[in-house]
Amino acid sequence: MSTQELHNTNTIGHSLFSEFDINLFKAGKHFRLYEKLGSHITSVDGVEGVYFAVWAPNAKQVNVIGDFNHWNKHTHSLFARWDESGIWEGFLPLLKPGTIYKYSIETKQDVFLEKADPYAFFCEMPPKTASIVWNHDYSWKDDGWMSSRAKHNHHEAPMSVYEVHLGSWRKKKNATESLSYRELAKELVDYVVDLGFTHVEFMPVMEHPYFPSWGYQITGYFAPSSRFGEPEDFMYLIDAFHEAGIGVLIDWVPSHFPTDAHGLAVFDGTHLYEHPDPKMGFHPDWKSAIPNYGRNEVRSFLISNALFWLDKFHIDGLRVDAVASMLYLDYSRNEGEWIPNIHGGNMNLDAISLLQEFNTAVYGEYPDTFTVAEESTAYLGVSRPVHDGGLGFGQKWMMGWMHDTLNYLSKDPVHRKFHQNEITFSLIYAFTENFMLPLSHDEVVHGKGALIDRMPGDDWQRFANLRLMYGYMFTHPGTKLLFMGSEFGQTSEWNIERGLDWWLLQHEPHKGVKALIKDLNQLYTSNPQMHQQQFTKEGFEWISEHHAEDSIIIYTRHAKDEDLQPLVVICNFTPNYKENYKVGVPVSGTYQEVLNSDAKKYGGSGATLKDSILKSITGSWQNQEQFVEMSIPPLGISVLSCHKA
Repeated sequence: MSTQELHNTNTIGHSLFSEFDINLFKAGKHFRLYEKLGSHITSVDGVEGVYFAVWAPNAKQVNVIGDFNHWNKHTHSLFARWDESGIWEGFLPLLKPGTIYKYSIETKQDVFLEKADPYAFFCEMPPKTASIVWNHDYSWKDDGWMSSRAKHNHHEAPMSVYEVHLGSWRKKKNATESLSYRELAKELVDYVVDLGFTHVEFMPVMEHPYFPSWGYQITGYFAPSSRFGEPEDFMYLIDAFHEAGIGVLIDWVPSHFPTDAHGLAVFDGTHLYEHPDPKMGFHPDWKSAIPNYGRNEVRSFLISNALFWLDKFHIDGLRVDAVASMLYLDYSRNEGEWIPNIHGGNMNLDAISLLQEFNTAVYGEYPDTFTVAEESTAYLGVSRPVHDGGLGFGQKWMMGWMHDTLNYLSKDPVHRKFHQNEITFSLIYAFTENFMLPLSHDEVVHGKGALIDRMPGDDWQRFANLRLMYGYMFTHPGTKLLFMGSEFGQTSEWNIERGLDWWLLQHEPHKGVKALIKDLNQLYTSNPQMHQQQFTKEGFEWISEHHAEDSIIIYTRHAKDEDLQPLVVICNFTPNYKENYKVGVPVSGTYQEVLNSDAKKYGGSGATLKDSILKSITGSWQNQEQFVEMSIPPLGISVLSCHKA
């Protein structure tokens, strides 16, 4: 048989699906669909080729088209399975890895659609849109990390996350080209290690046609973007982080997908992946499609995709985007623009059960990983276990803390005494969820400017306020997340078309901010008081939160080990230097300053305690039985360690 004849032959009887697989798929319980659907290198009767399988239940006919058959939509047919699963499948001999292809789907209205493979492992580089036959082939070197990563990802471990958009962290060739995965494996890994972050979070790496979407408009859910290299190159980047002891999170976007012609929308001529009613299937904010969370096959697709990244790419955690938009049927909709649930309420019951099942599957299959919800409402139980009625996430972004803190610090210090409740309010609800404190990409786009642009005063005060905010963030209960560029005081709004303003590090104030972030990471990660009880009220205690006239707050952080004395944190939100200021302390003993954001090495005025030792004085003050007298830095934070008498 000639090569051309083999190419035109489809072995009908070959399938990767068992009856059990089909039953799981139809029940919404098949969470390894990437092993079955899509394109897979295999052999039949000793002949190597590619098995294709695609879900298109309403199609009249499905053919595979590509460079191998000159995109002829009539020569390489797939066959509908007999079991009414809606799956079309077939084996095409002699095709090899690297084959470029799409599915030609003939609808029942005799319209031909050209669709990328929803389960493709690799895609053409945009603006091209075809899928690529790919067989993952990588030898991992992260056994040490994988065998011990549970200790890095549990609730009592420090977790300081550096959020990165891979395409714009650093540019090359006169800022015209992004770094590749392998270039990032050197430059980005070294940078993150030097700054002391424990984890990185990548904004969506899945293939997306529109670069300015930041990755949130996904068409290739199972394919890392080809803009930066091949899938194995992305594995190499993750491997490099793991070998350096850094965990890797990625953004996962089950909330919406774009309506590009080659994508999931109207996949077989019908609303297959998206909800058919635009009141539930179209997102008014992002002009994109919303998955049909009540359709079992779509649930299998989404949860399979989540597990795929944990399985094949050794990802340590998933940050789930736009959870609030999934939970509420009336999200960004006016009256009459949404459909109540069966109880007449505004909760999306199908989305809630999907998120619960997603978290149950993740923690069931990969208990040493974790999930984080970007959820901005007061929904109860986002980070509570599913068996307790929660959504089951490991952590939730603390959007209220972010909003209140930025709002408070944007005020002129002379007015802050009238808004003391804004900076203290987060501690009223800080332990209702397992919170991550985010200063993310969302805070430096859409006209908001850079973080330092929110800070009032002259240049010295702006940098002092920024350092104070970071100090408050790193000593506040909860894990931390900081977007790239913020660690050195980026002065321009984030723009994905160019890299960060690295030239700023020629200037001392920016060097100082970076040095402070490094030391804050060290303070947070090396002191159990700062992280062991970061999600429980036992880890925090107010000393003074109501003294608004001074705009000073004082609190302690506690470890589980009672032999470790608490750390005392003093934040001064005014530019006034305070001498001989009395601070109540919880333990009799000596106190030493272990961090001061006003130190000269950070760009401050140098109003530190240097090497002086403070001895506690017996006497009731701020509800404590002891106090110390100390200098309080202007627009600064001071952290004291204690040696018990």
